[in-house]
Amino acid sequence: MSNLKHILRLSITLLLITAFIAAALAGVNAITEDRIATIQADKTQDAISDVLTFKGEAVLLENTPEKVNGVTITAVYETSAGYAVQVEPAGFGGGINMMVGVDFEGKVTGISIISHAETAGLGAVAAADTGAGEAFRGQFVGQSGQLSVTKDGGTIDAISSSTITSRAVTEGVNAAIACASRLKGGQ
Repeated sequence: MSNLKHILRLSITLLLITAFIAAALAGVNAITEDRIATIQADKTQDAISDVLTFKGEAVLLENTPEKVNGVTITAVYETSAGYAVQVEPAGFGGGINMMVGVDFEGKVTGISIISHAETAGLGAVAAADTGAGEAFRGQFVGQSGQLSVTKDGGTIDAISSSTITSRAVTEGVNAAIACASRLKGGQ
């Protein structure tokens, strides 16, 4: 009988601790939810401004995730200069959340990597504000059509030792170009 009391006491103690922790996490989430949403909205606006030069506002056209050639398109914004397409291709370390600017002629105007989980010093170079990162992203500016890395017969130079990340970014750009082309055709 004492073993049963001991097990019951431990179980109730564990239940109370987990209930308290769950309530604390829910409280922290409720307190920080608006702030996190504001920060994410600011990051999105900054990314749109990084990839397109425009006057006025960016208008959200689509906010329903869809897949284009295996790449998730999470949002599409229209501006006076073109489309800002938020895509999330699968990189080496997980999804790469990025914004791609595409003008009304179907040419890439810029790429901004919002968040990623790529390996530091390797795939993370794609998002870095360094010469190598800017040179990698800069290759896409002015490009149109179907792009691929040089290893696959294309014109995009991959980041050294980061072919998977380079391919993922290229696939994201391809999805953005295809999305912008579809939208332009629908006007």
